[in-house]
Amino acid sequence: MNIVATPYTPLFDIENLRKDFPILATKVHAKPLIYLDNGATAQKPKQVLDTIQNYYQISNANVHRGVHQLSQQATSLFDKARQTVQRHLNAAKQEEIIFTKGTTESLCLLAATFENTVIKKGDEIIISEMEHHSNIVPWQVLAEKVGAIIKVLPVNDAGEISIENFKKTINTKSKLLAITQVSNTLGSINPIQEMCNIAHQNNVLVVADGAQAVPHMQVDVQQLDCDFYVYSGHKLFGPTGIGILYGKEILLNTLPPYQTGGGMIKTVSFAKTEYAELPQKFEAGTPNIEGAIGLASAIDYVNSIGFELIQRYEQDLLNYATAQLQAIEGLKIIGTAQHKASVLSFVIEGLHPFDVGTILDQQGIAVRTGHHCTQPLMQRFGIPGTIRASFAFYNTFEEIDALTKGVNKAVKMLK
Repeated sequence: MNIVATPYTPLFDIENLRKDFPILATKVHAKPLIYLDNGATAQKPKQVLDTIQNYYQISNANVHRGVHQLSQQATSLFDKARQTVQRHLNAAKQEEIIFTKGTTESLCLLAATFENTVIKKGDEIIISEMEHHSNIVPWQVLAEKVGAIIKVLPVNDAGEISIENFKKTINTKSKLLAITQVSNTLGSINPIQEMCNIAHQNNVLVVADGAQAVPHMQVDVQQLDCDFYVYSGHKLFGPTGIGILYGKEILLNTLPPYQTGGGMIKTVSFAKTEYAELPQKFEAGTPNIEGAIGLASAIDYVNSIGFELIQRYEQDLLNYATAQLQAIEGLKIIGTAQHKASVLSFVIEGLHPFDVGTILDQQGIAVRTGHHCTQPLMQRFGIPGTIRASFAFYNTFEEIDALTKGVNKAVKMLK
């Protein structure tokens, strides 16, 4: 892969935008922070921090329970947050938006409620070799419980899934495709819409993991025609502990509750309990109110920039970083798909990723090292782990220069 660095064309006032993120002005080891671990979690703009603080200072109360003003106010903010998520994903109805703790809980919810409803003995569940552990383990547990079979789509040396392989894998026993839209390790962007079309032609449901997609691109669940879509708020510049499960209403209505307790019931007697309608059926207990409101604020923030600009800018960052790093002797990029989000994983011959990451940290540069919760993918490429730089729209070309300089320094120190 030969990527040539393109001249930087300012798409927005990056220095002014960075002022929205207070943490970017901090120092690490007495060096200015260069945060390139956005695939793990993204930093939060002041607008989100202010929203959460204002909620606790002005509106804090439980939701859907009280007649007093504060409860009504909190309920209104919470319900509006759901509408914001609905518009963001272009879901047909707000009832199709379930608040969860994050991507992992959303997937666990689906795996638990699919037991003997969607997936039964002898059925096949299709995943891919590039899946994050959160999109592997829940399906393994489900398969063991009901006697289903896991089938794995391989990736090629570039980190791409073959549509032809997918067509060959699917058969009359296939009942579910659980697939990431963007690989957290490789950056590969999978052809989700095409895969949904093929899956539905074969009566196979699709769960799309959007955890690494939503920070980088506009997602339209109706256009994708996926049956379920999940993501975490903290990767979308929102708070931790809040996530989204989107599901088509007709499908969510067929699933049993995931957890039971207050908030998810219609009536309770000692003889029988009737469950609430969507979305409350899947939201037992007091929800993460400030998380939902903070996530809505984050969505408003990224929309104020616009995903078209974000994508163009991040693609420039990725191309520039690829060109800079691939010029370093002994460095190999893992994941060279034709369609990639702004994630750059690499290894350096003879060096352990942890050692390189430690030296970068001493220079104020935060990257991720290790297997990135994708151990099967590491086994596929025959490596223990990678060094991963994942970019967001607040990163700069100067930071990539610093990363390149830091990696060169690590190579000199360790070889």
